[in-house]
Amino acid sequence: MPDHNNIKTGPIHPATLGTRMLHGGAIALALIIIFLLGVDNPNPEWPKFWMAKPLIIVPLAGAMGGVFYYFMDHLRYVGGWQKTLGILLGLVGYLVALWMGTILGLNGTLWD
Repeated sequence: MPDHNNIKTGPIHPATLGTRMLHGGAIALALIIIFLLGVDNPNPEWPKFWMAKPLIIVPLAGAMGGVFYYFMDHLRYVGGWQKTLGILLGLVGYLVALWMGTILGLNGTLWD
């Protein structure tokens, strides 16, 4: 009869999906606010509330990057070289999502 005492019965994900999304969105929001605060004189041809678009799209993209990082958890808990691969894939996926969100958010204003 097999020994059932060695079976791991804990959750795979230490943080919930919502927590990862909030972390990703908060980091993205902080970065885009810092970036937008550096704009001295916006172009008068831009719409009145031109900052609203990047302040909405970039945190959403950051939250999606947080979702990707969440789905890489199964690699991080295997151990060995797969842990390193999971961390690198999660970070690269987050940065790609953040980069794409920044391009979409600033399209038509600062990104011409």
